[in-house]
Amino acid sequence: MNPIFQYPCFNYAGLNTPTPYYIVDRALLRRNMRIIKDVQERSGCKILLAMKAFSTWGVFDEIVPYVAGVATSSVNEALLGQEHFKLNNKTDPKTIHVYSPAYSMEEMITLCKIADHIVFNSLAQWKMFRGVVENAGRKIEIGLRINPEYSEVSQEIYNPCTTRSRFGVRLEGLMDAGSNALDGIDGFHFHTMCQQGSDVLQRTLEVVCERFEKYFDQIKWINFGGGHHITRMGYDINRLCRIITAFREKYGLDVILEPGETHVIHTGFLVSTVLDVIENPNGIDVVILDTSAAAHMPDILEMPYTPEILGARRNVEDCDAPLEEGRFKYIIGSKTCLSGDIIGEYMFPMPLKIGDRLTLEDMSQYTTCKNTTFNGIQLPSIVSCDSETEDGSFCVHRQFGYEDFRNRLS
Repeated sequence: MNPIFQYPCFNYAGLNTPTPYYIVDRALLRRNMRIIKDVQERSGCKILLAMKAFSTWGVFDEIVPYVAGVATSSVNEALLGQEHFKLNNKTDPKTIHVYSPAYSMEEMITLCKIADHIVFNSLAQWKMFRGVVENAGRKIEIGLRINPEYSEVSQEIYNPCTTRSRFGVRLEGLMDAGSNALDGIDGFHFHTMCQQGSDVLQRTLEVVCERFEKYFDQIKWINFGGGHHITRMGYDINRLCRIITAFREKYGLDVILEPGETHVIHTGFLVSTVLDVIENPNGIDVVILDTSAAAHMPDILEMPYTPEILGARRNVEDCDAPLEEGRFKYIIGSKTCLSGDIIGEYMFPMPLKIGDRLTLEDMSQYTTCKNTTFNGIQLPSIVSCDSETEDGSFCVHRQFGYEDFRNRLS
């Protein structure tokens, strides 16, 4: 088991810059990277950064040395990955992997100039673009996404194996395609997990092997996809390494993982300011922040979940439960006009007042890459720091203004 994680005693809200801002702690990022490196060395697998979860390139220099490459989902992500993991890293260039449920001809022509691995979602797409790939003038590894029709993800929005799934080739489809179905295919890819442990991977892999191992002698590698919460507190790293090692020894295949969230969990924060405290005679007082769950932290509403706030406690009791002595209870809300744009209910040791800064935890993943300017709300600045240095080494990478809102609309 990896050690229980604790945040350092560091004032992430102390930066003299307007809120809201995301702040990534490089020291915490390095902690995660050391775990990633350890898993690769012990198991012999290759781990990629999935850029769909984290594309904040201002801190990529802390990630590049520790990963085998990047997993991308579009031309834009592939270009960004190429810039930072290859062109700016000529001494140890990393591989660029791409997967999308479908490609256009224009995208495929561009990707064939960038990507080292291209994974196709269907045999029809591979057949359509095979000529383009083979005439690219460079070696490109080709993968096929398979659908084992097994997943332990409870939220349907994140479950890629429902009966309505658009992801991957099912066993029946592969069998119907005949003995030459995998001609030109170098590897398999499956992705069935979301924020889960190595026990889930073990059960999933049993199903994958039961259904698809008859094809393993026709491929060179297999990608176990993402959703592996390797750096999460309590994750069983020893089991993960045993699973990968045993699989590689049994089948002789290279193993790839492409978690995105695991690289950056427990590394980032969103600092926000209290704009108003509204007395509520019918219940809990409401605090309005200068940020938004819907616009800046969409997984709060999509998962859904309630994030931690430094110095506060999430209120898990019923709303009508009596307050603890010396505790102050609030609903923390956002400044957009969406009625359900609520972050959560919390207990604080002191009353909140206008101008107070709150620091929301674990805000690196799926924030900067998913945020919006709904209601014209200000995008949070992007900041990094290093809690292991004496002065914190704060760096404001990007601040946003009216032009960013205007220019993306027309």
